[in-house]
Amino acid sequence: MSDSMEFGAAEIELFRDSVKKFLQQEVEPYYNQWEKDEIVPRELWNKFGENGFLCIDIPAEYGGIGAPFKLSCIVIEEVSRAGYGGLAGGLSIHSDIIAPYLLHLGSEEQKQKWLPKMATGEVVAALAMTEPAAGSDLQGMKTKAAPVADGYRLSGQKTFITNGQHADLVIVAAKTDTSAGSKGVTLFTLDTKKDGFARGQNLEKIGQHAADTSELFFDEIALDESDVLAGVGAGFKHMMNELPRERLILAVAAVTACEGMLDWTLQYVQERKAFGTTIGSFQNTRYKIADLATQTKIMKVFVEDCKSQYEAGELDAVTASQAKLAASELQGKVADECLQLFGGYGYMKEYPISRAFVDARIQRIYGGTSEIMKEIIARDLLGR
Repeated sequence: MSDSMEFGAAEIELFRDSVKKFLQQEVEPYYNQWEKDEIVPRELWNKFGENGFLCIDIPAEYGGIGAPFKLSCIVIEEVSRAGYGGLAGGLSIHSDIIAPYLLHLGSEEQKQKWLPKMATGEVVAALAMTEPAAGSDLQGMKTKAAPVADGYRLSGQKTFITNGQHADLVIVAAKTDTSAGSKGVTLFTLDTKKDGFARGQNLEKIGQHAADTSELFFDEIALDESDVLAGVGAGFKHMMNELPRERLILAVAAVTACEGMLDWTLQYVQERKAFGTTIGSFQNTRYKIADLATQTKIMKVFVEDCKSQYEAGELDAVTASQAKLAASELQGKVADECLQLFGGYGYMKEYPISRAFVDARIQRIYGGTSEIMKEIIARDLLGR
């Protein structure tokens, strides 16, 4: 990560402003409809790519601009701050999970094949780990890639896959040796044009409606050695090694979502009147806002420190788990208490706080549940 381009404060703020303007023009007027459609249009990915908002910390030789990780975070920050939770998840999977997988683990052929097209939005990427009977316990997966004379035959099913409906590339975790436990898991790059691939239904959720979340089916799909990502049997180890960034980007999204919710609430309580005065003048309101703003600022400092650790190559799995746990739990609290300050209007869909409330709930589940985060932290402190 030390080979990233240098960006000063002025350049960073210009980039942030360009992201905000893009969202105002290309997302805000249409997002409510996309929530009803339960999917964003495919061409939105191309627009993000055309504006340089995808995979931006990937080196220029692979289609990115070699920007620092913190610059890449700005896209997720502004999408989250604006309340587009269903969009933030898909973008982070694409740019902050799949792209680093390919950059860190892929062969030169795989990098050249996929990364430039991911940067332009020509290719949308997804990660297929979760199965109907295997969520946080990835070792319990049933999807198999059986070795055959000319490669592998991939069979099985995945579920809850973000970007599943649009995906052109799927990184699939599958068992290549059912008797080897975690050492029998291998990662594959799967082109969704291959015979035997099928998308199931776009799953209905209580929140993040604009995010396409799908079932995926694999029926004896022919794969060869060039589709193996970073070695047979090494998949579980690689998934664990890449988790710190995944959990950090979820923390980044969570804390900036908190900032966005607080901004909306501050404006509302200074305009809404009750008993002849603004509700922002009530002691309960003032103390709630003060408490939430303070907790959010403390969380922001921690997440910023984690960003610096990641850029220095020093962010460990435990610290990333702490960030994900604390930020996602705070997001749920801020969403609930801010909605309460909106009163009955907070329960109405026309107010973005209502969407932020339901969107926040998944943050404590995906990327590792809060309970799994606590177990990881406890094992580090207390042992098994």
